[in-house]
Amino acid sequence: MRPQEFGKHLAWTVCSVMLGTMILPSASFAATAAEIDASANKILQQFRQKHAGADEALKDAKGVLVFPQIVQGGFIVGGAYGEGVLRIHGKSVSYYSIGSGSFGLTFGAAAKAVIICSMLQAPLTEFQTDARTDKSWQVGLSGDIAVVNVGASGAINSAQLNRPIVAFTLDQQGLFFNLSLQGSKITKIIR
Repeated sequence: MRPQEFGKHLAWTVCSVMLGTMILPSASFAATAAEIDASANKILQQFRQKHAGADEALKDAKGVLVFPQIVQGGFIVGGAYGEGVLRIHGKSVSYYSIGSGSFGLTFGAAAKAVIICSMLQAPLTEFQTDARTDKSWQVGLSGDIAVVNVGASGAINSAQLNRPIVAFTLDQQGLFFNLSLQGSKITKIIR
């Protein structure tokens, strides 16, 4: 094998391994329901403390899907994976995974949290029906999610919540992070 071919083969192997460990984590890395709930509580508390209007947004939502940590990364081939909880009236009702893949100029790794609020009952019911253990709900195909971008003040106003489903993406400090969820697949998991 020529050195160029070996280098290309090695790069693809490394990328495949990285992507596989992020998108298809083994059962030993799976969080328990208690761990997911504890992480979700921490993210929601941080969200409420740092952003005016967050408490009202969460109270108005018919359902809140919280992914406390989505790990994203790769080298040319990238991916993201996280596990979260759906809460209705503040109670955990079911658990979900979110995953996505990408190909292109991808390098490095990052972690983020995503809070998805269903502001109307109909999209929440449709999501619960479609995102099963044997079928994924895909952002952009099954339904749209409007990612809320908050300005420098960090305040959320009611006009930003005038959509059926809205999402907030946060970095590890609870600050807003600009990210598209387009193409992500959300699947129910058993915890």
